[in-house]
Amino acid sequence: MDQIVSQDVREIELSLIVPTFNERENIIPLLERIESALDGIAWELIVVDDNSPDGTSKQVREIARRDRRIRAVQRIGRRGLSSAVVEGMLASSASMIGVMDADMQHDEAILPQLWKAVARGECDLAVGSRYVQGGGTGDWDQKRQSISRGATWLANLVLKTHITDPMSGFFVISRRAFEAALPNLSTIGFKILVDLVASAPQPLKVVEIPYEFRTRNFGESKLDSAVAWEYLVLLADKLFGHIIPVRFVLFAAVGGLGLFVHLAVLGLALKVLGLSFLVAQSIAVLVAMTFNFNVNNFFTYRDRRLTGLGFVYGLLSFYLICLVGAFANVGVGTYIYDANITWWLAGVAGAVVGAVWNYAVSSVFTWRKQG
Repeated sequence: MDQIVSQDVREIELSLIVPTFNERENIIPLLERIESALDGIAWELIVVDDNSPDGTSKQVREIARRDRRIRAVQRIGRRGLSSAVVEGMLASSASMIGVMDADMQHDEAILPQLWKAVARGECDLAVGSRYVQGGGTGDWDQKRQSISRGATWLANLVLKTHITDPMSGFFVISRRAFEAALPNLSTIGFKILVDLVASAPQPLKVVEIPYEFRTRNFGESKLDSAVAWEYLVLLADKLFGHIIPVRFVLFAAVGGLGLFVHLAVLGLALKVLGLSFLVAQSIAVLVAMTFNFNVNNFFTYRDRRLTGLGFVYGLLSFYLICLVGAFANVGVGTYIYDANITWWLAGVAGAVVGAVWNYAVSSVFTWRKQG
């Protein structure tokens, strides 16, 4: 067996990670371009697909049956480009790891240059950049260019190393640098390069290689307001996430909005509908909890967002958790108040305990991390 293996195996020099969602039509032309660009380099390709309804995973597996260099990782119940890339990197084997999109907007022709820069020890990270001399953003309009420049400026506030194009999703990194950053990664949203560079324990040595950003031929862009929101959450996590979890801050902020919803519904039920306080309060609590659940499901836990039956079960579990949290709130607050401590301090203490309980338990049971 050892003799047979030694005759057939060549050490993999580059592991290429491609995160996908609804990219079936791009898979075959992408693979053809990668194979041509990486001629002479021993490579493997890991496509990490977030359970695309268009059958992207199935398409990759069909190709992988004939080509051992290619693998599909199909994720169920998990979303997000950054976390997909990290899973792909952990499943890879080479000492150099590349990342690129499946939409063919990245110029695969510079992959050998990116790989060589890291392989020769010139840098820890080689980035395909649209903003160094020789690069370009293709057919972007002025609005999109302005948004990208602004996002780049914000990114460099949290980075230990200045990069002209930290928004790039096209790069090669050494496994050593990736593994050093791994414990500090946030894996939030789409900008994995920002996450990696900001999470590195020491400033990374970076080389940037120019390329011209292409126009997408198939599929649809994933850029929307939700992606922008996740980017801001990532930056916040890099800035102060080591002090207090950003998710908890968002969860508490949603709780604050829920309090206004509760009071508005309570006032409407009492003053307009003329209901008794017990009935009005019960309705207000139910509406506020439902509001909090929906907003948290869309924003705070967007990467674990519940749909279908999972949404229903999640809502019911959230109701139960919040009811227990309400008892904890009242119990702690009453205990402190009875100890002759200022009434408002007792109220704040109760609210904090309730919020921490709701956040901690709902993170485990309602929006539990899959896999």
